Amino acid sequence: MNVQIFIPCFIDQLYPGVAFNMVKVLEKAGCTVSYNTNQTCCGQPAFNAGFWGEAKDVCSKFLKDFESADCIVSPSASCVGFVRNYYPRLFDNSSGIADAKEIGGRIFEFSEFLVKVLKVDDFGASFNATATYHDSCAGLRECKIKQEPRQLLRNVKGLEIREMNDVETCCGFGGTFAVKFDAISTAMADQKITHATEADVEYIISTDISCLMHIDGRIKHNGSPLKTMHLADVLASGW
Repeated sequence: MNVQIFIPCFIDQLYPGVAFNMVKVLEKAGCTVSYNTNQTCCGQPAFNAGFWGEAKDVCSKFLKDFESADCIVSPSASCVGFVRNYYPRLFDNSSGIADAKEIGGRIFEFSEFLVKVLKVDDFGASFNATATYHDSCAGLRECKIKQEPRQLLRNVKGLEIREMNDVETCCGFGGTFAVKFDAISTAMADQKITHATEADVEYIISTDISCLMHIDGRIKHNGSPLKTMHLADVLASGW
């Protein structure tokens, strides 16, 4: 299958290894992967900040950059959820509405694509550790992803997954929420860390690097031994 990848801003600038590992997994699954170097942002930051005009310009570019892609795969439920759920709202009553609706059927979060589209859930990965999975708000509520990451993680040799309490509770990042309401945001992250610690695990794994970045910042601030890891990094381990 021919796949174009969309790499979110956080991963492009701060965690490029996640993108490379996603490509490794997709290629192992038999996909031909391409990357359009013209791609930029999905437009979510500007949209969430209330700059809908500027966001529409960025989103229009996204539609153009991926107009010929059969499948678009991204290691971020946040970006995928935004394109699916908010592009039609942004382009409502405009000439771009048809494209805005159509692209939602071609863009997939990484774990969703592997399990639902490729129907592959075992990549021969091995990772000797205990971990808990964090359901990101975008993954759970916007992309309706719950079992797909867990199904993939269950097939990683040596990895033991333990569910933590209040697993579906937000980590507190929420993009600009973490800046506007920093006290609430950090308290929510600390609560997530407490629940992971009570589950007696070494790692917190998720599909969204923005959540993991936020949680990891609080882990380091608190001096906790916990570590964070993106799903793509786990699936590419031990080859």
